[in-house]
Amino acid sequence: MARLTSDFWVSAYLRQAGLDGLVAVLRRRGAREAGAIFVKLDRLDGTAALYGPAPQALAEDDGERRFQLLLDADPLAIEDRVARELRFDGDLWLVEIENRAGDTRLQLVES
Repeated sequence: MARLTSDFWVSAYLRQAGLDGLVAVLRRRGAREAGAIFVKLDRLDGTAALYGPAPQALAEDDGERRFQLLLDADPLAIEDRVARELRFDGDLWLVEIENRAGDTRLQLVES
């Protein structure tokens, strides 16, 4: 099954979050076709988490994007990690979602 382009997936994710009553914003637009997508979760209590693409070995072959938790820390540590990721991959997408319950609405894999 073909995978959705990054721009299409992010657009759908943001729209669905809005429909679900969540605050989600695009902080950085990456490569249209295949830029890696990262999602920062702000729990609005001084803690945050960063999710990134799951390794192919952990993802199912159904065309769905899967994510894994990369870091669960204070927001400044998350921002530092994002800055390092950007130095490595300037084509990445960054979405930020605010949710006190910690629900990102992502399909997660265990790392």
